[in-house]
Amino acid sequence: MDATYNLNGGFKPTLKRFADLGGPDFFPTPAWATHALLLNEKFEGSVWEPACGDGAMAEVIRSYSHRVEASDLYDRGYGESGIDFLTAERSVENIITNPPYNAAEGFVSVGLKKATRKFAMLLRLAFLEGANRQKTIFDRTPPTRVWVFSERITFYPSGAEQKGSGTTAYAWFVWEIGAEPKSELKWLPVGYKARFGKADQDTKPMLFR
Repeated sequence: MDATYNLNGGFKPTLKRFADLGGPDFFPTPAWATHALLLNEKFEGSVWEPACGDGAMAEVIRSYSHRVEASDLYDRGYGESGIDFLTAERSVENIITNPPYNAAEGFVSVGLKKATRKFAMLLRLAFLEGANRQKTIFDRTPPTRVWVFSERITFYPSGAEQKGSGTTAYAWFVWEIGAEPKSELKWLPVGYKARFGKADQDTKPMLFR
């Protein structure tokens, strides 16, 4: 766990997104943010979304014809509940997720062991900072690519009216298993929110068990 990754006080983005320590509150990932990744990174094989929430991200991944395994530590009506990603004994070709704030470093460490092809996490751009992460992650296993969002992502509590704009910069961190240990910085152009944002308001993920 990375205690420094929790957001508090003035460092919280718009709508005061906070670490989901108790489980009842969560902030689904806007569909357009997942589309931005999948239109720029090719994933071959099955995908595991281990922090699936209500399925917002998993449903977008499935729309790209991927076989998706969806799980979460908490039961939010979608996927397999009661699965702790940090201790689960399974591996899969690809992992794509937006991890809990307080477990980001743990997710990186575990994800690199459980993915056999690619591992992608949606994180604050500020995750690149920090002496501890530099020593434990970036020196040893730097991401292959970091896709920086040119437009801000706003995370809304599930069911909340979507208005306003976020103030925090985010990026997709992608590790390609077996790739040369160096990083490439890329930028996602403006336009994904306009192209796919309406889907976040008009559709809800299809529940499955």
